[in-house]
Amino acid sequence: MAMVDEPLYPIAVLIDELKNDDIQLRLNSIRKLSTIARALGEERTRKELIPFLSENNDDDDEVLLAIAGELGVFIPYVGGLEHAHVLLSPLETLCTVEETCVRDKAVESLCRIGSQMRENDLVDCFIPLVKRLAAGEWFTARVSACGLFHIAYPSASEMVKIELRSIYGQLCQDDMPMVRRSAASNLEMFAATVEPSHLKSEIMSIFDDLTQDDQDSVRLLAVEGCAALGKLLEPQDCVAHILPVIVNFSQDKSWRVRYMVANQLCELCEAVGPEPTRADLVPAYVRLLRDNEAEVRIAAAGKVTKFCRILSPDLAIQHLLPCVKELSSDSSQHVRSSLAFVIMGMAPVLGKDATIEQLLPIFLSLLKDEFPDVRLNIISKLDQVNQVIGIDLLSQSLLPAIVELAEDRHWRVRLAIIEYIPLLASQLGVGFFNDKLGSLCMQWLQDKVYSIRDAGANNLKRLAEEFGPEWAMQHIIPQVLEIKNDSHYLYRMTIIHAISLLAPVMGPEITCSKLLPAVVNASKDRVPNIKFNVAKVLQSLIHIVDQSVVEKTIRPCLIELSEDPDVDVRFFANQALQSIDHVMMSS
Repeated sequence: MAMVDEPLYPIAVLIDELKNDDIQLRLNSIRKLSTIARALGEERTRKELIPFLSENNDDDDEVLLAIAGELGVFIPYVGGLEHAHVLLSPLETLCTVEETCVRDKAVESLCRIGSQMRENDLVDCFIPLVKRLAAGEWFTARVSACGLFHIAYPSASEMVKIELRSIYGQLCQDDMPMVRRSAASNLEMFAATVEPSHLKSEIMSIFDDLTQDDQDSVRLLAVEGCAALGKLLEPQDCVAHILPVIVNFSQDKSWRVRYMVANQLCELCEAVGPEPTRADLVPAYVRLLRDNEAEVRIAAAGKVTKFCRILSPDLAIQHLLPCVKELSSDSSQHVRSSLAFVIMGMAPVLGKDATIEQLLPIFLSLLKDEFPDVRLNIISKLDQVNQVIGIDLLSQSLLPAIVELAEDRHWRVRLAIIEYIPLLASQLGVGFFNDKLGSLCMQWLQDKVYSIRDAGANNLKRLAEEFGPEWAMQHIIPQVLEIKNDSHYLYRMTIIHAISLLAPVMGPEITCSKLLPAVVNASKDRVPNIKFNVAKVLQSLIHIVDQSVVEKTIRPCLIELSEDPDVDVRFFANQALQSIDHVMMSS
């Protein structure tokens, strides 16, 4: 009897757990569906498990979402492609529920299954399912149907294809805006499967209806599909059908639609080609750059460099530069920030002369902007300008502003400058760096903000790597060691950290003669935090200095620390001593 009951056990557990009040138990049960299906075998999975899931749709959305996801990969458990159609029924039910994420996951799983199904099963089972959903009384079914047409259409007969195109057209004119939105967002996928002859006539007619929809949420989804549809059409058809729509949308009464046009415009330029871009899309883009809504200007400003690359330098200077100048003093800080993030990329496009005459004054005004993000965005892209105008001009025009920013009251701006210093140093060269920026690097080690002190220490390491140990010995080490006796323990701790970073770059000789004595001296500090950091640094120096130095200097210091009254100091000192023993044994 036990042998007969055993195979029933997994399905019994599943059913019990699915009816449990605890959602976590129900979820765990669903996530074990593949294990349960393997235990049941393919036939019982088809005859018992799948029907059970089909009926069990009145549940928590989280559970339904898990079911929708699991069923998408269930083909192997029901007997392969031959029986894939049995999975359609529970997913069809899930396509009609009210929760959007459940429906989306069910549609995704249906698409995954449909793309693997045999052609005759698609015709017999999948296409009728799409038709049923499209004719559903409740709008949720019709919304889901829109995402399935591109899977159903290629396998249909000519008569059914005509019907499917007609049904899709009706969904685009549905009374419910949610259905029209779904039809608009899925149109490009459906259009990609439709024959070119029908694309121009029927699909473009559907597209025209969507572009004139009274709901801005539908129109903006139509904008999103413009570029993809344009690539499916011949260039002349694209100009005839898509271009007028884009131009109209750039003047749409809804700012959300104009925002979407600003985001998509560069892709649309590629779809229509260079001549229509010059004649029609440049004026449209200029309008968007001067739009009344800040959100539209933000989107348009963020694309200015990309748009410049599409145009010739002359056209960019003539049409876009005046707008860029206006945007650099825009009333919205977010517009200025968006512009600052991309404007440096205009320099290679416009060339040296135009950059010096036109762009440099804009860079300087943005570098002095009151909003930290604007300044930050300019700093992070300075190397693009350096490639165009050369280091001399860059240092004369922008360096004073950079020095000012290095002392900015916003710590994030100071941090951005620090991160940029090694790159700037490699471009400026040693001499220039020592004159202008050397003193700044030491200032950061005594900043009030930890992140700045930490970045300052890392910066010294990167500079030592860039200019070499000899330069560091002359310009960094003496100044670092000066701060080691600072009255503020946090600054003394930063110096310990800086030494640990510089030691591997400086090599054993300088480490033993200059850095190690400073660390040993710090082990006598009155602050426990300093002492246990000394123990950590000494542990890291074991691998840099000679074994004789370890035994003569490092071990005695650590033994002394291992007897410290503070528990943390003792812990890290003992850890370092164990490290020494481990190195001794391995060598």
